[in-house]
Amino acid sequence: MLNGKKVLLGVSGGIAAYKACALTSKLVQSGADVRVIMTEGATEFVQPLTFQALSRNPVYTDAFDEKNPEKIAHIDLADWADFVILAPATAHLLGRLANGLADDMLTTTLLATTAPVYIAPAMNVHMYAHPAVKNNLLTLEKYGYRFIEPGDGYLACGYVGKGRLEEPEKIIEVIERNETRAQPLKGKNVLITGGPTQETIDPVRFFTNHSSGKMGYALAEVAKELGANVTLVSGPVQLDTTSGIELIEVTTSEEMFEAVTTRFQNQDIVIKSAAVADYRPKHVSKQKLKKQDGPLVLELERTKDILKYLGEHKEQQYLVGFAAETENLKEYGKQKLNKKNLDAIVINDVGNKNIGFKSDQNEVHVMTKNGLEKDIPLDSKVEVARNLFEIFIKDMAGETH
Repeated sequence: MLNGKKVLLGVSGGIAAYKACALTSKLVQSGADVRVIMTEGATEFVQPLTFQALSRNPVYTDAFDEKNPEKIAHIDLADWADFVILAPATAHLLGRLANGLADDMLTTTLLATTAPVYIAPAMNVHMYAHPAVKNNLLTLEKYGYRFIEPGDGYLACGYVGKGRLEEPEKIIEVIERNETRAQPLKGKNVLITGGPTQETIDPVRFFTNHSSGKMGYALAEVAKELGANVTLVSGPVQLDTTSGIELIEVTTSEEMFEAVTTRFQNQDIVIKSAAVADYRPKHVSKQKLKKQDGPLVLELERTKDILKYLGEHKEQQYLVGFAAETENLKEYGKQKLNKKNLDAIVINDVGNKNIGFKSDQNEVHVMTKNGLEKDIPLDSKVEVARNLFEIFIKDMAGETH
């Protein structure tokens, strides 16, 4: 796919710049024509001559060094590129780019290009989690930049966590997938719920369940890949979201009900994969409940049935529910599909320890209102999500499965 493509690689000043050398080599081996722009900081880690030898092209480091008097270099490069890769992209580069600063060769070229730009961040785990960096990432996402998420692992600073520049092979894989993949959900609004809810008993205790949120987060990631504007309403989990996904964090079933219903009208697809509590304590103690002799009896009341409410109020929305079952999977799933006026239902066997809550893998059975029934075999939750969206998109279009 990269054969004959004109790739502009921007390298900024982080220790991960050494990986950009391997990336340049692999891009060239794939048949791409690669030109490299380095920031001043990048030249402290790798010499420009290295990239010149690997790319077999001149390397650009100075906006005032015009190699050809007939052309303005940063405009020429901006127009020349089929796409741009920033690897590594430091926190400093992200901040300058998000604020429209153009004070060196790389940033002036980036402001001038209309080509797709892929950003591969790399920095300390705490820097990556800093609110300013997160805001800059969101701003760049709104501008249309695409992201290759950093990996988890040992960092040069000695920390272990998210912030490591993704491997060159993975960067190329992501770009190839994006450049060849259609985006059938482009312009569509997709709302997904994920994770558990917590229902308070007293100031120190609550009811919850074993949901990890991994399936909901995988669905949100894939919806974003397919071009959708994604809102993820999440209960309390320990997961990171992909850049560009609007994350609404909630705790209780009531908070999830409010978050979903107030946004429901503007959605095209709603997928409710969260494990919402069916009951909550009728009375919440303001003080910690003390141990006592004998059993403790708590009176519970029903929570609002979010999925039932959505089914009763839907108009143009394509509504998908999840059914976490341990027995009679198809029977209970079909009942829920019809009773709650869904367009599709995804049935999980949560009694299977290999695919239940907290697992990284899943296998599901899908039913649609139009009569489709299909098993999606065991795979990663991201791949299962891709298979699910393929079914939903075809079903929305009225295509025969």
